[in-house]
Amino acid sequence: MEHQILVVGIGPGSREYMLPAAWEAIATAKTLVGGRRALETLAPPEAKRRVVDADIEGLLNYIEEESRQGQVVVMVSGDPGFYSLLPALRRRFPRERLQVIPGISSVQLAFARVAEPWQDASLLSFHGREIADEVLLYRSGRMLSFLTDRLHRPKEIAERLLQLGWPETTLCWQCESLSYSAERVERSTLAKAAQQEGFVHAIFIVKADAGGEEEFA
Repeated sequence: MEHQILVVGIGPGSREYMLPAAWEAIATAKTLVGGRRALETLAPPEAKRRVVDADIEGLLNYIEEESRQGQVVVMVSGDPGFYSLLPALRRRFPRERLQVIPGISSVQLAFARVAEPWQDASLLSFHGREIADEVLLYRSGRMLSFLTDRLHRPKEIAERLLQLGWPETTLCWQCESLSYSAERVERSTLAKAAQQEGFVHAIFIVKADAGGEEEFA
C-alpha cells in the first residue's frame, strides 16, 4: 500500500514562525526527512530519520520505500513551493500522493523586515544555479531579491549589478539569520555592499529608484 507523503514547510528557522499544521505533522511523524539541524531540533525521539544530502535519487528511493509502510513527512526550509525539494518529489510521485503544508519563506520574512511589498519583485536564487545577465539588467523601479550562498554573497552580487549598469546609490538590504536571535538586517547601497564581507547565507534585496521615491541617505 502506498501512503501519503507530507511536504512540510518549516519556515525560516525559528519555531514561532512555523504554522501549527506543520508542527502537528512533524510532532506525530513516524518517518521524517529533512536537513540535519531541522531533524536535531524538531524530530520526535522515536521517529525514523533521513538527512537530506546531495544524493537526491537515493533520498527519493528512501521516501518511496518508506511510504509503502506508512506516511512520510518531508521537512523543507521556508515554503515548499519556493526553491525546495518539491519539484524533485513531483517528478517521482503523482500529485495525489503529496500533501503540501506551506511555510513562511525567508524571502517573505525579509521583505516584511524592511517593510517593502514584494508582489512585483523578481525572486531569484543562486543556490546551485547561475543567473543570466539579461535577468539582472537595470530598470527604473525594479526590485530584486536573491537567495545567496558562499559563492554568491551580497558582495559579489552587488559587484555584478554595478558592472551591469545599476547606480552605485541603489538601495539594498542584507538580511541574515532571520527569525533567530542573531538576526541581522542592514540597509546599504550597492556601492557599499560591494565592499562588505560576510552575509553568506542571506537574503539580498535590491530596490532601484523609480524617480521621486526613497533614496539611501
